[in-house]
Amino acid sequence: MDPYAWSWSPEALAPIALAAWYLRATRGIHDAWRRAAFLGGCVVLVLALVTPLDTLAREYLVWAHLVQNVVLAEWAPLLLVLGIPPQIAERVGSVALVRSLTHPAVALPLWVATYAVWHVPALYDAALRHPHSLLVLEHATYVLTGVVFWWCVWHDAPHRLGSGARAGYAFAAFVLSAPLGLVLALVPRPLYDFYAAAPERVWGISRLTDQQLGGMTMAGEQSVVFFCVFAFWFLRFLSEQEALEAA
Repeated sequence: MDPYAWSWSPEALAPIALAAWYLRATRGIHDAWRRAAFLGGCVVLVLALVTPLDTLAREYLVWAHLVQNVVLAEWAPLLLVLGIPPQIAERVGSVALVRSLTHPAVALPLWVATYAVWHVPALYDAALRHPHSLLVLEHATYVLTGVVFWWCVWHDAPHRLGSGARAGYAFAAFVLSAPLGLVLALVPRPLYDFYAAAPERVWGISRLTDQQLGGMTMAGEQSVVFFCVFAFWFLRFLSEQEALEAA
């Protein structure tokens, strides 16, 4: 198989359907930046599932798989949640299951646990060997728990957090998730046997170098994303405190 072939994964139909639902649900709501964010999240999902990134992730490189996981679990859900208008967020948040899952004490551990469990070597390899069942489930849980995780960072309903609490939540997410990338970058042997049978070593890098590069990429990406979110809410918290003192 050509490592740079487009995969045309059927999973890409899900974000296309999601975009169609969104456009229908937001008719009459004029919020251009939110619409751009949500549709951008759908585009990111499609690209992660059909471009050569998917082929490299499924067949050749741990690095590509880890980058794809980051897109599915962090970037796309962040854009999707940002794109939901407050009036729709309130309706969705009124559902009992959503109200329970989006509670910070539930959402953060659920997201971290999902990330950690799917990177256990036995389960990681099993998902790659069953691309039409376990791997689809892996991708779906990344997106769903990612949406649940980001919800209380950007929406007031159903759990309104202060700016300081949101900054602390983002910082806690980084502290709890960063060790995974660091372990992958520092462990002295390859963890995932599936890639030992790769038809060729793309880019001429060894399995261990591939894994270390993936771990460093994941850790670096999380540092940037979570620092930006933390800084945004922490600066807003400081601004609110100054306004209160001035009043």
